[in-house]
Amino acid sequence: MENLLIRDDPLNPLNPLYPCSIKTGRIVAISTSKKKGIPKTNIDSAQLIENHGIEGDAHAGNWHRQVSFLALESITTMRGKGLPKLRPGAFAENITTEFINLPGLQVGNKIKIGNEVELEVTQIGKECHTKCAIYFKVGDCVMPTEGIFAKVNKGGIIYVSDEVRIED
Repeated sequence: MENLLIRDDPLNPLNPLYPCSIKTGRIVAISTSKKKGIPKTNIDSAQLIENHGIEGDAHAGNWHRQVSFLALESITTMRGKGLPKLRPGAFAENITTEFINLPGLQVGNKIKIGNEVELEVTQIGKECHTKCAIYFKVGDCVMPTEGIFAKVNKGGIIYVSDEVRIED
């Protein structure tokens, strides 16, 4: 029943009437960390390296989850569940977007950022082996179902406010 209520929320990207485009949006935050398993720190720009990820980020490397995405709308949903000060990067996502229905993407979709960076969606959601602090505080977490992971096909520098475009 709770899942149905979330889908009925007009600010939730899982709602089919959600007022956003699935094709175009923008970056509201870029976040990195030196260690895995901790919230990331917000930065103004980042260098994405082809077949590696974000320069200096703990999750970068030669694997399929080089860069992670989460929608600001998903964070807003969690704020409404009792965490009003939740910020981008708290879920350890690298790129927080706005106006794109990230949970509606599919593996293989291409993501273009700015004029040069290209990524490819490789995974939707992730299994959490140990529940995070957010889960223990509110009994839920959006990253396992709404987080998106991608590999970098073409590198370059990205900035907060850059346009993000989705291609099939």
